[in-house]
Amino acid sequence: MKIDGSCQCGSISYEAEADPNLVGICHCTDCQKFSGGGFRIGVPVPEEAFTLLSGKPKTYIKTAESGGKRAQVFCSICGTHIYSTSVGDEPKVLRIRTPTANQSSQLPPKSQGWFRSAQTWVTAISAIPSREKY
Repeated sequence: MKIDGSCQCGSISYEAEADPNLVGICHCTDCQKFSGGGFRIGVPVPEEAFTLLSGKPKTYIKTAESGGKRAQVFCSICGTHIYSTSVGDEPKVLRIRTPTANQSSQLPPKSQGWFRSAQTWVTAISAIPSREKY
């Protein structure tokens, strides 16, 4: 599926070819901190299937609990996370943050990882009172 998207301020834009069946939620504590929320949602895309159309993203290298390093790529102006990827010379797979895609409603999560770190309220979110607008 062809997707395109951008950061919040529009400085960074991209397009990619993504498999909607691979969209997943990550509940690890790093993703919670990076997102400022309960989890992050992403889809893996081979580097060659991703095209940066505009902007110059900033990269932060995070060392995980396992010792592995991940490049966190985001807009240096508005801070929107665009994707993460491995560090090193091996072929890259970018985990694009699906909420940045214009087609995000067509990219519902199909799996959840690191659920042991999930916030307890995540499974009960539908029981929380809601309103159409704030």
